[in-house]
Amino acid sequence: MEVKKRPVYVVGHKNPDTDSICAAIAYARLKKILTGEDHEPARAGHLNEETTFVLKEFGVNPPTFLRDVRTQVRDMEIREIKGLSKDSSLKTAWQAMKDNNVVTLPVTVDEHLIGVISMGDIVGSYMDIYDSNILSLARTSYYNIVESLDGKMLIGDINSSADKGKVVIAAGNPEMMEELIKEGDVVILGNRYEMQLCAIEMGASCLVVCEGADVTKTIAKQAEEHNCKIISTPHDTFTVARLINQSLPISYFMKESDLVTFQMDDYIEDIKHVMAQVHHRYFPVLDENDNYVGMISRRNFLGAKKKKIILVDHNERSQAVNGIEEAELLEIIDHHRLGSVETVAPVYFRNQPLGSTATIVYIMYCENAIEIDKQTAGLLCSAILSDTLLYRSPTCTDIDREAGRALAIIAGIDEEKFARAMFRAGSNLTSKTPDEIIHMDFKKFSINDKTVGIGQVNAMGAEELDEIKTRIQPEFAKELDKGFDMVFFMLTNILTESSEVMSVGESASNVLENAFHVNAKQDGSAILEGVVSRKKQLLPAIVEAVQQ
Repeated sequence: MEVKKRPVYVVGHKNPDTDSICAAIAYARLKKILTGEDHEPARAGHLNEETTFVLKEFGVNPPTFLRDVRTQVRDMEIREIKGLSKDSSLKTAWQAMKDNNVVTLPVTVDEHLIGVISMGDIVGSYMDIYDSNILSLARTSYYNIVESLDGKMLIGDINSSADKGKVVIAAGNPEMMEELIKEGDVVILGNRYEMQLCAIEMGASCLVVCEGADVTKTIAKQAEEHNCKIISTPHDTFTVARLINQSLPISYFMKESDLVTFQMDDYIEDIKHVMAQVHHRYFPVLDENDNYVGMISRRNFLGAKKKKIILVDHNERSQAVNGIEEAELLEIIDHHRLGSVETVAPVYFRNQPLGSTATIVYIMYCENAIEIDKQTAGLLCSAILSDTLLYRSPTCTDIDREAGRALAIIAGIDEEKFARAMFRAGSNLTSKTPDEIIHMDFKKFSINDKTVGIGQVNAMGAEELDEIKTRIQPEFAKELDKGFDMVFFMLTNILTESSEVMSVGESASNVLENAFHVNAKQDGSAILEGVVSRKKQLLPAIVEAVQQ
């Protein structure tokens, strides 16, 4: 079985901004060029309006949405065992079990799972069934009977099925058999002419002639006239009597209801409990359309491989995609303070005090002498313009400016015009709910024993920001019900390079006043001149004030 290589996911933080998304896309492209391996950009949350504008402007599809990176069924070694038809014989099922070294097989119709057949079911068909009518009760096809007996259909339609009668071994004289054989019976016999003729005249539906015995033209003609089939087999009577039940269709024995199945996206920590309670050795796996994919067993847990992840634009566990502690973290590319992400093994960690993660990615392209195409340049330039607020943020460095301008030339855009259009798209929040606005660009931090949330929205003018504040203010206090001790929200005016910061929570307004030596309004907000950066200006001051 060919092992499918799984991608390495390059993913930013929850509530992703333009830098997070564009850096992930550009870095995934760089890693694929450098390694030849599949690196897939991903996102841990929904796109905001600004980022949606950027992706649309440069014709890029949104990255894959990773809700959780815990190990899933799709990360296990799934045995691609072909499903059997419900008309398959027990012999076919038994041989398939031996060939695949399994004790359970799926039964499918057009890739849709309809049941499972187990070795126990096959054993039960031998040990528990004494009914000589079983071939007709199960509507066994003559194709299965011929196959199971290694025989040949001499007379009759091999595609028809036994629909009445029992199985009879013609071991007595013709007079005795006349009493025993009934219409529709399948009669196992040898080369005795008078016995063959007797069975046909008594209305047998099929003669199974053993040991390859000859069938005369007269018998063949009589069989055709009486609509009686004739099968020739090389086996003796005892062997035929033993083998004929192997022709029964698995549909008669398979389990059809209450099937225990798993989906490709199920998390293995969840299915362990189910496996522990059900004494099956193999379980079918279905895809998102409920089509059969393959089988897994308990021992497949041992080979389950963790998802491979590269984090960009953050290194805080609280901001990372759900389940990050169970993933294999390979790299971190970031421009923020050192956070709380822990790793089991050493990882490549690149953290530089720049205004944007995209700038770091641009530098890595240059370091590896990889040409940047127009589309990638547009994404990286947009991220730099966004994170540095068109080079106005105090986090912006000369390196950011040089990178942004070089990328703008490649992308063929005017930085000032493009940035204004991008920010205008980002501040158009008419379709967003207050809760969505608050969490568009929202990050969670742990400061001492306090859980602090800080959100931010940027706009090109005071009028837009006043409208946003009016909309979110009635919902803002509800953030404390989500486990936060304090929450701050920055309404940043890009043109005036200032922010109005809203605050809620015990001592939140006092922390804001102490951090920036201002007087908070009655609603807990304060105007902070020259403060536009959450990372470099607001967060460090809040941390210091809380610690004091």
